[in-house]
Amino acid sequence: MGSSSSISRRNLSFFWKMLALDKPESKESERPLYNWDESPYEDIRTRAAFIRAKALCPVTKKPVNFVCPYSGIPTHHSREAWESDTEYHKRKTYELLKKVNLYEHDVRSGRKFDEFVFPLEQNNDYMVNLSSWDSFFYTRDFAPMNTEFNLAAATKVLTYPMTIAAIINKYSPYEPQPKGPVTVEGLRSLAALKYTLYPPYTKSTDAVTFKERPMRIFILGAKMESMLPGYVWKQFGYLFPETKFEIHLVGPEAYFDKETRSFGPTNEPHGRALVKRFDEQITLHYHTRYFHELYDMGDLFPFDPYLDIFFLFHPGFGTADSIYWDKAMKGLLESKCPIYVSGYHDKDMKREIQWLENHPLHDEMDVLMTQTDNKFACTKIDLVDINPTETFNSNSQLYAFRGKRYHAIKT
Repeated sequence: MGSSSSISRRNLSFFWKMLALDKPESKESERPLYNWDESPYEDIRTRAAFIRAKALCPVTKKPVNFVCPYSGIPTHHSREAWESDTEYHKRKTYELLKKVNLYEHDVRSGRKFDEFVFPLEQNNDYMVNLSSWDSFFYTRDFAPMNTEFNLAAATKVLTYPMTIAAIINKYSPYEPQPKGPVTVEGLRSLAALKYTLYPPYTKSTDAVTFKERPMRIFILGAKMESMLPGYVWKQFGYLFPETKFEIHLVGPEAYFDKETRSFGPTNEPHGRALVKRFDEQITLHYHTRYFHELYDMGDLFPFDPYLDIFFLFHPGFGTADSIYWDKAMKGLLESKCPIYVSGYHDKDMKREIQWLENHPLHDEMDVLMTQTDNKFACTKIDLVDINPTETFNSNSQLYAFRGKRYHAIKT
């Protein structure tokens, strides 16, 4: 049972949240809508210049040279092209782009970001609800998310750890088929992981006792994930207080140097991983090589479906990196560990699945989760710079597979 002081804090927090419901939300009209070419922030002006240099008008296929007056973002070649884009106006795409504009300026505004004051360990008297962002924030005792800007900022950083947590937690919101997306093979893989996370022979106590072998979470093609500080990953750790975790970030951009403000090698001798220990429970491992190189070196062996899991956030299988994903696929399937893939939106996820279905090793794959909406997708809307009328939410869709496990055949 929790102490009387912790229960008192929880009650105070409850009343604080109830009072916060009466606070007036910040209206979009109260926030200045900047033309990106004239933004007070240099990086946004640079982004506008990149759009003009690389993007093509969806109507004329000529270079983008006109700023949408509703959103403040360069979108079309000319006013005439903008006015004639019936699909753009019918779908009110400019409203989404306006949100993109407001979000980008909000995050640079210098306001007080109360949403980044994260809660500490979960009180044993209260259960975390993982059915949605709202239920998670409430049951984890986060500060109230009074505006969509609070929510966008918080989910931007928490989408990665919480996407992982919602999949492997014993109270996962993803149901088995036919009601949900999890296949029979998916249930088997999750059962193995949950046996490690929630072994039947341990008893629940107030004291945290870690198991010897950490669970390893491999994030391949990492970039934005590598910028997350340890205290963000600790929010994931609080949901599994009796398990140690190694977060392995893998790829040429898996390490962000804060001094040079750039992605690159860790400068560790002999190409070894840079290891940063956040606390006794969580360590971050930065591998700035491709996965197939690490696999061929044998440094990560042995893989164990009870202890290891892979996440590929927006891998872009069919992009210029296709050659590296092709080389990685053999090792991924041989590991027999679950592999979860995310996509920016429905069309993007279908492209990723099509690449997998057309891969020469497709017959060696078992589907663990059919395409589904991610309960913990980022709520911050963003746009594709080379196609600025296309918007997306990070981690919007999920899909999963692994290497087939062949059954023994009696002769």
